Amino acid sequence: MPTICEFRGIKIYINYRDHQPPHFHANYGEYDCCISIESIELIGGKMPNKQLKMLYGWVALHQEELKENWYLAQQQQELFPIDPLR
Repeated sequence: MPTICEFRGIKIYINYRDHQPPHFHANYGEYDCCISIESIELIGGKMPNKQLKMLYGWVALHQEELKENWYLAQQQQELFPIDPLR
């Protein structure tokens, strides 16, 4: 599962050929979650509220890039990194 971004202790990755709907996984310490790329909402797992809000803001800024990486992952092609939240 390739990491596509890291910021403020959060690692973001997309699994190759993962299930629908398009989503990404995020890890922060002992917390793991899945967030929908389309609707920008938590679809599984847990994340502290502060980090979840940061993730939502990051997705809003990079939604198109995430969609492109999701497509590449479905094709089992190399994913590209996405800029972190600054």
